[in-house]
Amino acid sequence: MKGRDARGPLAWFRSRPLRSRLALLTAFAVAVAVAAVSAACWFVTRAQLEAELDASLRNVRLDTGAVTELLSDCRQGRGPAATVEPYTVQVVLANGAVCTSGQAPLPVGSDDLRVARGELAYVLHTVTDADGREMRVSTYPQAGPPGIAVSLARSLSEIDNSMSTLRWVLLLVSGIGVVGAGAAGLWVARTGLEPVDRLTGAVEHVAATEDLTVRIPVEGEDEIARLSRSFNAMTAALATSRDRQARLIADAGHELRTPLTSLRTNVELLARSEETGRAIPAEDRRALMASVKAQMTELASLIGDLQELARPDTARPGPLEVVPFHTILRSALDRARLRGPELTFRTDLAPWYVRAEPAALERALVNVLDNAVKFSPPRGTVEVTLMRGELTVRDHGPGIAPDELPHVFDRFWRSPSARSLPGSGLGLSIVARTVQQAGGTVALAAAEGGGTRVTVRLPGAPTPPPETAP
Repeated sequence: MKGRDARGPLAWFRSRPLRSRLALLTAFAVAVAVAAVSAACWFVTRAQLEAELDASLRNVRLDTGAVTELLSDCRQGRGPAATVEPYTVQVVLANGAVCTSGQAPLPVGSDDLRVARGELAYVLHTVTDADGREMRVSTYPQAGPPGIAVSLARSLSEIDNSMSTLRWVLLLVSGIGVVGAGAAGLWVARTGLEPVDRLTGAVEHVAATEDLTVRIPVEGEDEIARLSRSFNAMTAALATSRDRQARLIADAGHELRTPLTSLRTNVELLARSEETGRAIPAEDRRALMASVKAQMTELASLIGDLQELARPDTARPGPLEVVPFHTILRSALDRARLRGPELTFRTDLAPWYVRAEPAALERALVNVLDNAVKFSPPRGTVEVTLMRGELTVRDHGPGIAPDELPHVFDRFWRSPSARSLPGSGLGLSIVARTVQQAGGTVALAAAEGGGTRVTVRLPGAPTPPPETAP
């Protein structure tokens, strides 16, 4: 309990809403400032009043006749002389005797006696008279006979009364100022945090409903506006990602349905043949098995492509390293020749080194060459050129219609002429993704004289960097 009580105020403060904490901090800061200003005002005013009192005491001088009359009255025992308002007048003799003008006597100090003896020219000090009042006393030597000094005194109650009134005025004004500052701080906090409240409401709405279409109005160019823009950009990116994910799943389901249906049909034929004992002709069985194998290959390729595209666009498929573009391209060409043994490949490859992930780059190049093989006519020619980091792959097939060019890199998009050919429509999407991650560009256009030209540009150099050179 003791530890809990010791940290109670701080824990209570932290548990308050942000606007309440801002209001309390504002009120506290104003209270400290007002207290400092009030204290300074009080001390400066008191010092000024005391300085004025001292000046008035120093400027007052009694004439010799008044002093002589006061001494005469005291010696003849006539009682106290008339009061000299607002001052108390006391004559001090060198032997310590005093004569006071109708007020309570003032204590005589050693400095007062030294003034009476002519050792000091002037003295100013504070004493308490016989009635217990604080008095400010000015003692100076009287002109004329030596051995006489005059003390003029004035009560400090005048200053004390004025300062007491000032103290209450300052306390009242300070209290009003602190309360007003707290109210103003609360109003400013509510007004300033209103955009944060809207942002909080939007976040809570998204968390409760998963509605990513929520947008926060952006006003101004301050930090809150930047936060609102960031939130809107985040929800837009999440909405786009979710839409792409849903579209990918829907497209993948559509693409998987065809080979799975064909595969199930072929397997059911084989199973029915085994169940009924009615053998399938050897030629039909070979065609059936070839179809099953082709469908399995297509499924494996489609699943691999889906795994590749399932990664976020910002994720790297692997560590980047400096690799010989021309060497990886030769390896991809060897694989492409196996897929089109009747085709002629004319190549012109100059050395070029790039920073990329080797396996992903080779897969992208295989996809580019595979498209050229797929659309080339029988015994056709595929031209492959690599010069200064620009790879050009040109086939002499039917080409692509101009209205289809904007869609060639979309996922699962296939031109009407390619629907009958094997493939999933993901090859060029993977090419674009891989080239972009390597910092390059890829473009596809119709070639002069027919066919299609694919151009891939990757930044690099004709020689490897010194740290990677053998």
